Amino acid sequence: MILRSRTVSLLALGAICLTGCTSEDQPAQPSLKPLALKEQVSNIVKSADGYAVSWAGVLNNANPWHFGEHVVATIVGHDAKGAEVVRMDQPLDAVPPGGQLAFTGQAKAAQRPAKVSIQYRPAQWRQAARIPSAFQRFPVSRVQTLRQKDGSYLVTGYVSNPYRVTAGSLVVNAMLRDQSGKLIGGGSTFVDDVKAGRPPRFVLTVSGVPKKVKVARTDVSARTWGSTGKPYEELALAGMAPVHTVKPTTEPFAEDRRTQIVSEYKQ
Repeated sequence: MILRSRTVSLLALGAICLTGCTSEDQPAQPSLKPLALKEQVSNIVKSADGYAVSWAGVLNNANPWHFGEHVVATIVGHDAKGAEVVRMDQPLDAVPPGGQLAFTGQAKAAQRPAKVSIQYRPAQWRQAARIPSAFQRFPVSRVQTLRQKDGSYLVTGYVSNPYRVTAGSLVVNAMLRDQSGKLIGGGSTFVDDVKAGRPPRFVLTVSGVPKKVKVARTDVSARTWGSTGKPYEELALAGMAPVHTVKPTTEPFAEDRRTQIVSEYKQ
């Protein structure tokens, strides 16, 4: 009886210990920082059927290991009395880990807005399948910005693909800035089937920039298209394209020079 009582007591004590151990709080995971709207600008131009409202913005992702996905920007315009005259929900592409997302858009309004604001819904976070350094930028070259007679700006250039596999579709954004670096307008376009070593030319138009403002700089960036980071991850998983792809034209050495140097040193 005494042995059985001791056994029951030990089992009860073990159960209490296990309950206490499993009820301990797990170490808290570091919280993810929300996306931040770093810059925004809007321009309004009179059109034949009302007003053309254009905008540009830059979202910043301070989380180096996570994609910000399924982001939706809401653009709202109010007149001088505070009445809403235009509203538009704009789905955005995925914001890369530790990177930025430039975006532009345009809508029509029957009445002229006195104020236009950009808001956005919180992102859905997903950990990236590769390390941050695997997500390289898409190089842009030979950018030209030309002012047109109607006051718009024509932006042209070439965008390259640094990865081994073909990028199905890339979004190209041009952000115009004044002498102080302030964002004054922007435009977007698409390029398809971008292969490594064969940069396609892009052409886009930025309209609505005030006539009194002088464009001093154009920042052009390219990114994968889609509300999730999957297209970007597929490129990163395929790896970077080799930098040197031209076959050497010189004849190989008849003898390894390192072997020759070692032999002379021993003598």
